[in-house]
Amino acid sequence: MEGVTYHAVQSGKLRRYFDLQNFTDPFRVIAGIFQSADLIRRLHPSVVFAKGGFVSVPVVVGAAFWHVPVVMHESDITPGLANKLCKPFARCICTTFPECAESLGKKGILTGTPLRASLFSGKRERGLALASFTGEKPVLMMMGGSLGAQTVNSVLREALPRLTPHFDILHICGKGNLDASLADVPGYRQFEYLSEELPDAFAAADIMLSRAGSNSLSEIMALRKPALLIPYHSGRGDQVLNAQSLAGRGLAHVLLQKDMNADSLVTALLSLWENRESVLAAIDAHPTADGTEAVLAQIRNNTRR
Repeated sequence: MEGVTYHAVQSGKLRRYFDLQNFTDPFRVIAGIFQSADLIRRLHPSVVFAKGGFVSVPVVVGAAFWHVPVVMHESDITPGLANKLCKPFARCICTTFPECAESLGKKGILTGTPLRASLFSGKRERGLALASFTGEKPVLMMMGGSLGAQTVNSVLREALPRLTPHFDILHICGKGNLDASLADVPGYRQFEYLSEELPDAFAAADIMLSRAGSNSLSEIMALRKPALLIPYHSGRGDQVLNAQSLAGRGLAHVLLQKDMNADSLVTALLSLWENRESVLAAIDAHPTADGTEAVLAQIRNNTRR
């Protein structure tokens, strides 16, 4: 990317389970700290922004060695292990969820998540043309992340005969998950993934069916899309907590995967459509959907002069 210089440092994954690499990765982290400290000495940055993840640990510790201010960001509802380790060295930790900000004490600041500007450049007309929809019916858009969501894909396709009378369905199903037998179903259009066209697809959508990853939720709220969330439960289980947080504030509806079948999915989507105005009102009252400016303000406020 023009204007961005990339530097590589060693790091080790912070695992919470037994693995032989747990015995060697601490040495990689230590090596990365020395590499980071040397880079920061030479580059002399005014501030370090850390988004979490295991690679941030040596960089943050290296910055602290030279007393460079550190601003961090946590996307999920609970802090990850890397951010917990880095917290003592940070001036502040920007968060997407109010629960996370509260758990971090005085350093936690609710800002929302920074979003790319291109997300807001979509046009409904281009999105409808992309899917060959007329716009006469509301558009339901389903997305499950870059790899798709096979369980949700399957149940949505099973429910198509009962959903297409009510909605045109734009389905982003993930790479390798196209179903050729459904290619000619009226009111249904499937894509493996969308890149440059994604903002147009969002613009065409009236309601969303989605997993509950933090970044996806921030995009959905910033674009004012009532959504039914089917959180994926694994690891830290943050998708479930993310979804419950939004549902508790009236920002989305939730259907747990264990309760999902074709019948419950149709019922939940029709209920979302009927109650979309109340969800939109809650979204409009939510001030931190796009956290770009709020995070930049924290970076500016904590920059070394």
